[in-house]
Amino acid sequence: MINIHALAAELTSAYAECRTLSTPPSSRDGLDLPTAYAVERELMRKRRSDGHKTAGIKVGYANKAIWRVLKLETLVWAHMYDDTVRYAEANAATLSIAKMISPKIEPEIVFKMKAPLSAGVTDAGAALQAVEWLALGFEIIDCPYADWKFQPADFVAAYGLHAALIVGEPRPITAANISDLVEQLPTFKVRLSKDGQLVEEGSGRNSLRSPVVGRTAASASEGVSPAIDPLRRTREASDSAARSANTTSRPSSRAAQARNSETVCPSMLNPGATVDVQLQLSS
Repeated sequence: MINIHALAAELTSAYAECRTLSTPPSSRDGLDLPTAYAVERELMRKRRSDGHKTAGIKVGYANKAIWRVLKLETLVWAHMYDDTVRYAEANAATLSIAKMISPKIEPEIVFKMKAPLSAGVTDAGAALQAVEWLALGFEIIDCPYADWKFQPADFVAAYGLHAALIVGEPRPITAANISDLVEQLPTFKVRLSKDGQLVEEGSGRNSLRSPVVGRTAASASEGVSPAIDPLRRTREASDSAARSANTTSRPSSRAAQARNSETVCPSMLNPGATVDVQLQLSS
């Protein structure tokens, strides 16, 4: 039987000491998802006892195409915290990755919830009625497992690999723009550039066909309610904070600048407009 407290302590130490585990717990100890969520709860308990507050949830494996291979029935999730979520001033921020093990970067859509999602909600328009605003952003993920080799249970047990979330300018969701957002969120494009060069592109459709659908799945997964936290989010080229739109994670080189240029919904800006969120990474 896996010792929940010992595994939580081991993962906490690995991050604190910037070292990797040679073998992930799923291979070494047979870690499964229910046990991984127990570890995640222990990590949350410890972080709260240290004075930190949960600031939302992140979700992983929102690309349904990989579920069968990984034997998943839904996406997975983990908490984010008040010292890992921050807001970019004028859509620009600097973040140190000096104390991270092996960071990668993902562009995100961040959702701030104003009300819990009712059980069983799958309609995108109904889900957006519970959203206060959305924003572009970046998540930095960091992996304590050698060569980035792990299973979903290992992902959950290690804070969902969450290291930081940078949130861009919030844009309100209103009754007047919900119908346009329902149409536009599945089709908008996310482009990740480094030093002016395009390195990855994704679409909202990659996140369970639409980022807001990914958000509803996050609430259903493991009985999570957005009412738990002041911020909530959807993921994988990514909620509030919850995240969404899928691109492939990219290594974050020291002192590199990433620009997240996303085409956003015309009901929020002019048709075809783009918004840049810039993140300077420093060592």
